[in-house]
Amino acid sequence: MKNLEKLLSELQVQKLQTQTRRHFLMDCVSKVGGLALAPLLFGCEIGKNGQAKDGLNLSERDLNPLAPLPPPFAGKAKSIIYLHMAGAPSQLELFDFKPELAKLHDQDCPESLLEGRKFAFIRGVPKMLGPQAKFNQHGQSGAWVSDYLPHFSKVVDEVAFLKAMHTDQFNHGPAQLFMQTGSPRLGRPSLGSWVTYGLGTINQNLPGFVVLTSGGKTPDAGKSVWGSGFLPSVYQGVQCRSKGDPVLYLEDPSGMSRDLKKKVISAINQANQEDFESIGDPEILARINQFEMAYRMQIEVPEVMNINDEPDYIHQLYGTQPGEESFANNCLLARKLVEKGVRVVQLYDWGWDTHGTDKDGSIDMGLRNKCRKIDRPMSALLLDLKQRGLLEDTLVVWGGEFGRTPMQENREGKVQGFKGRDHHVDAFTMWVAGGGVKKGASYGITDDFGFSGIDERTSVHDLHATLLHLMGFDHEKFTYDFQGRPFRLTDVEGELIRKIIA
Repeated sequence: MKNLEKLLSELQVQKLQTQTRRHFLMDCVSKVGGLALAPLLFGCEIGKNGQAKDGLNLSERDLNPLAPLPPPFAGKAKSIIYLHMAGAPSQLELFDFKPELAKLHDQDCPESLLEGRKFAFIRGVPKMLGPQAKFNQHGQSGAWVSDYLPHFSKVVDEVAFLKAMHTDQFNHGPAQLFMQTGSPRLGRPSLGSWVTYGLGTINQNLPGFVVLTSGGKTPDAGKSVWGSGFLPSVYQGVQCRSKGDPVLYLEDPSGMSRDLKKKVISAINQANQEDFESIGDPEILARINQFEMAYRMQIEVPEVMNINDEPDYIHQLYGTQPGEESFANNCLLARKLVEKGVRVVQLYDWGWDTHGTDKDGSIDMGLRNKCRKIDRPMSALLLDLKQRGLLEDTLVVWGGEFGRTPMQENREGKVQGFKGRDHHVDAFTMWVAGGGVKKGASYGITDDFGFSGIDERTSVHDLHATLLHLMGFDHEKFTYDFQGRPFRLTDVEGELIRKIIA
């Protein structure tokens, strides 16, 4: 009851402040500017119940920013599960088999690979480093997969490989931002935010964009990789936890009933509605929606984020351990969230930066151990989605922010204590599966050493353009006006990767 009295007191103080000359003079610059800007934004004054005084009505989308919308054209996918391996796994130990590189193992790197190139840590002339894994061809597609991923080798016919991906950022933070937002600089909306902005969400009791992390840390670029940038904040990713309460403060405090909670939220949103009618800021509508969403999430989230009730065969399939923060648990949660109507689920697994500075960061021991933690669950995710009929309209994306060099890292010109590879922008591998993706496809070819793409190269913008296309958007027309010009996820670039579209 004390909390309610405090909220009501704060509301009364806020109303009194808006009636004083002091408050007007303090805010006159922004308020007068807002009066001048309002006609440009809305063209008229907004009245009660979302209706403008000249008869213009706000749409349902204005009042509920997450209301579901049909795509501009019939997309083959309805949702996305994106598995990002933060730190950048080595394509040369996983998917890009290079027997010629093995022949050059421990020899000086050819000058042709170094001339005019910049690397994050390599200095001087490093040694070539042959593949540290054993490769075999698998499935009807004959895809090359290493013994680091024995479970994944059994589902390769479900995926399409992009073998000649490239980027222009060789540091983790900017490269992760580029991969997730289409720009290496802060302030742009993430892929998940764009998709949620364009399509809304099917289940109004859950966020449209959910983020799950594992590996003990968040990505180097921080939470900006799932931020909404200049889009309304309601479209940013909502981070949930696979250990402990999925969302902090999910339970009401002692003595707070659901009815009382609803009255508090109604009072707060009434004040917000009055602010919106006075100011016309669409971000206030987002705030109203977020309060309502939080109230509804208290009912739905505990059930959907609980994996304890899953049957034993599902736990064995994924290798899950309820109560732990793990990539396996997150993969199972991703399936449950998509099944419940969440539009985008983003998984970040930290710890893939294999420079060779220690055992965990080595390309042979450390990378193999990391693969053991993701191999079974990511393969299980594909199988589970398929057996439930969800894979045909769910996109699953896997990859890091860049690749690794075919040379052994010699940080500052010194030999490392363990085998490792430096950051590499010219060639790396990603894979895509599910809604509208051609099964068993492989696109892109790298040179004999895996240093550069030599045919069918694909950029980050190409990947984004293709994902948006599969969701029902023309990436060149899917824009948002900001600072005087239309912005898009692919900026001014991007071509569809048509050969992986079914």
